[in-house]
Amino acid sequence: MITLAKPAEMRAWSRRQRAGRHRIGLVPTMGFLHEGHLRLVDRARERTEEVVVSIFVNPLQFGPGEDFASYPRDPARDHAALEARGTACLFAPDLSTMYGGTSPIRVEPGALADHLCGPHRPGHFAGVLTVVAKLLHIVEPDVAIFGRKDAQQAILIRRMVTELDFPTEIDVAPTVREADGLALSSRNTYLTPEERRIAPVLARGLEAAHAAFRGGTRDAAGLLDVARRTITAEPAVELEYVEAVDPHDLQTITHATPETIVAVAARLGRARLIDNIVVGEGTAGDPRVHSATASG
Repeated sequence: MITLAKPAEMRAWSRRQRAGRHRIGLVPTMGFLHEGHLRLVDRARERTEEVVVSIFVNPLQFGPGEDFASYPRDPARDHAALEARGTACLFAPDLSTMYGGTSPIRVEPGALADHLCGPHRPGHFAGVLTVVAKLLHIVEPDVAIFGRKDAQQAILIRRMVTELDFPTEIDVAPTVREADGLALSSRNTYLTPEERRIAPVLARGLEAAHAAFRGGTRDAAGLLDVARRTITAEPAVELEYVEAVDPHDLQTITHATPETIVAVAARLGRARLIDNIVVGEGTAGDPRVHSATASG
């Protein structure tokens, strides 16, 4: 595995691979990799000949008082994990390389950020879209792989790529979960043992909504009430939102279809946890890991 840090070197490497008729897959990350990230690497390897993983903790997507400084980092472990998974190239730029100016230009998400996490994290999605746009320009991948746990992020990125005419396919992979249903996240390391025991209640709430949908409930308010009651039965969980939205424009809906997204965000101790399901699928099709994982 080659490690590059400069955009010009990264772009030159990618163009050499493509000149050899090799398709390139990109997995953008902020590091502290867990099995969820590595499953994205596996998916990229299935679809392309050369896989690039980027590691960059992007300050633009952290708000005041959020965890940019304390966000978990372990470059040596990440490097070893990526090598073991057959990654061709690690792109690991530093802050000055990615944002040389004092006031970076941002890609604004528009109305798609008006729901779900947007109101709770002002400026977050502008930061996400800006760094992803930069990475797509630098790496020039044929396919970029994202996880469905961050459903709003994935939908926004797909819309950006479509509307700004990026020549990259966006592939969204299923959420990877622990055996008890908790969605893998780098921020799960913030959980105490007791909080870790409680945390799967988010997935149970989503599964309760899925069960109600399978039982015939189509009223979105009814599905959300089932999920909300399940989650708030744990008093330590501070629910931020549970919403049912259209999978294309993220607008709130009143009548659920099998494609409806039910999404949740909550705080549990230091951790802010997010999760979602496509209501017609639930979590049954999501891959599971069956060992404790230091799992964004």
